[in-house]
Amino acid sequence: MSVNGNGRVVRSRRERPAKAALTRQGIIETALAILHAEGLGKVTMRRIATDLDTGHASLYVYVRDAEDLHAQILDALLAPVVAADPPAGDWRDRVKALLFGYRDVLHARPEIARMALSTQPSGPHFTALVEALLKELHAGGASDRAAAWGVDLLLLGQTATAVEQSTPKPARHATADVDAITATIAGVDPAAAPHITRLGAELVSGTPAERADFAVDVILDGILAA
Repeated sequence: MSVNGNGRVVRSRRERPAKAALTRQGIIETALAILHAEGLGKVTMRRIATDLDTGHASLYVYVRDAEDLHAQILDALLAPVVAADPPAGDWRDRVKALLFGYRDVLHARPEIARMALSTQPSGPHFTALVEALLKELHAGGASDRAAAWGVDLLLLGQTATAVEQSTPKPARHATADVDAITATIAGVDPAAAPHITRLGAELVSGTPAERADFAVDVILDGILAA
């Protein structure tokens, strides 16, 4: 410790606590802390560098770019999904548990959901998710190619659903939306749209959970038939 020309005490670098070594995992954990506290918009390389007391250029040794960082954030959030005990039931039940767990992670974080549409997830937890889905599709009798291509469809469907539902609405607004659709269907000319007229009640029937099950079953049936 010394005194400079202005009379201020200057602390020697040797007296400062040593900084923790910079690692990829440490960068991701810092990004997650910022995400949970302030949202994805605040997760920038410069902000992470500030929190880690380093220069932002140093981060690029461990993280390729912002897209890579976002992919790793999503991967970390998927850890509980792949660690959860599989539900009782058959292979379809296990597929749905994995898919709906993935969807719920995205649904809880709208910014991550929108990002997932354009950023390819990667990392050990996403790899484990894909591996588990392929295992169950194999158990269900899907061919190798149908299973490999079908995984993309299954995950994309859940990503799109999470994005669509990522802006929560008050219950009264959701009811108003259904009422508006019902009124629109009721006002359709039967001569111009006979099928809409005939199936009007079915078009707005079912709970969100029932429709989610139906959507996955349709894709699974298609994978098995491919």
